[in-house]
Parts: sequence; structure tokens; C-alpha cells
Amino acid sequence: MISIGVLTRGKYGLRLIENIRNSSGFKVSSLELPESLPDFIEEPEEFIKGLDLDKTFFSNDLIIAYIMHPDLAPEIVRLAGENGAHAVIIAGGAAIAGGRDELLNLSEKYGIHIEIHEICCDIGQSSNSTVTEFATCFGRPQIHITTKDGLISTVKVIRGAPCGSTWHMAKNLVGSKTDEAPAKGGLLVQQYPCRAIRGTKGGIHKAAKFHKEAVEKALKESD
Repeated sequence: MISIGVLTRGKYGLRLIENIRNSSGFKVSSLELPESLPDFIEEPEEFIKGLDLDKTFFSNDLIIAYIMHPDLAPEIVRLAGENGAHAVIIAGGAAIAGGRDELLNLSEKYGIHIEIHEICCDIGQSSNSTVTEFATCFGRPQIHITTKDGLISTVKVIRGAPCGSTWHMAKNLVGSKTDEAPAKGGLLVQQYPCRAIRGTKGGIHKAAKFHKEAVEKALKESD
């Protein structure tokens, strides 16, 4: 069973920690970065040193980093590599993940796998065994549905969004009409207090699309 370290910043990452504890047997720990950070950090390595972070945190098998700052992401990956982590997932998308070439160099230097996801419900099969194990429980939504007389009887979450939105959707789909369920599933996810970006074609709308498709697939395979 893998160990997971969640690097939080303000509200980002807190719901993931709670959901890992409630919905899996994975061991999870957390480390908090300051919520307020300068827009530009000229010396990221010195800045990180000044935070005096607990280095043992970075020995977890998987680090999920809600850094939300492009200057600090590579330094967090460096710490993870130096302390034996097998993989790092950087949440929030490429724009805030730091320089691609620098991350590739760090990956090669430390033999550490790095993934960048705009939304964590997009995590799926990976070439890395640690991420693949995480994705047995969390990532691209997968559910099982039973129906009776045109209504949804049960919804079981096989794999769900790390933030918990899939479990919220599953609970509230019970009793829904089957022909209305996919659209309702997507709406429920958009209503859930997910931290994904809103007002763009990606973000929360992408999460809703994934869940709508998961409901459609489950209905086709339903008992």
C-alpha cells in the first residue's frame, strides 16, 4: 500500500486529504505551504530553504502538490527526488507547474515520475506503478449502477475524483430517472464545491463531462 503526501496551500488540497482517508486504505500525510506567496520568486531554492519544510514528508511514495506557483514547483520536485519519492503529481495545470525542460531534467536526474494535471479527476493509467496504484481508487471516474423500473437503485464508486465529487454525485443520483441521470451527474459535480477553475472550457466543465460520460457508460453496463 503506497504512502501519499499532500502538499497544501490555503484551501487547495484539504478536501483531497479528507477523501483519501475516508475512501481508501492509503496512508496520507500533509504539509502546508504559505497561502500568500510573492507573484515572482527570484531565488526559489533559497525561498524553499527559508520555509524549513520537514524533509521526511518528501519520502512518501507519491507527492501530490497543490503549489499553484510556477517558481516553486521545480524545487518541490527536487526535494521529492532527493528524499526518495517515486512520483509527483502537480495539480493545477502546466501554466503553474514550472518550466517543462527543468522538470524533465529533474525527472531524469532523480528517476522520479512527474505528472501534471489541470484537474485531478483526469488521472488515469500511468507508466508509473505508484500513480497506477493511486488510480485504482482515485482519478478518472468509474461507477457501477443498478436500475429498477427506469430509476437508479444504487451507484457504487469504483474510482472517483480525488476531491470527493464522484461520491457526492453517486449519493444524489439514487432515485433519478435513468434518461436524466447523465446530465444530472454532470450538474451535481458542477454544484459540488470543487476547486477546479470555473468560467473556462476546462476546469469544472471538464470534470462534469468526465462524470456525465461515466454515468452513460455505467448505464449501458447496468444490471
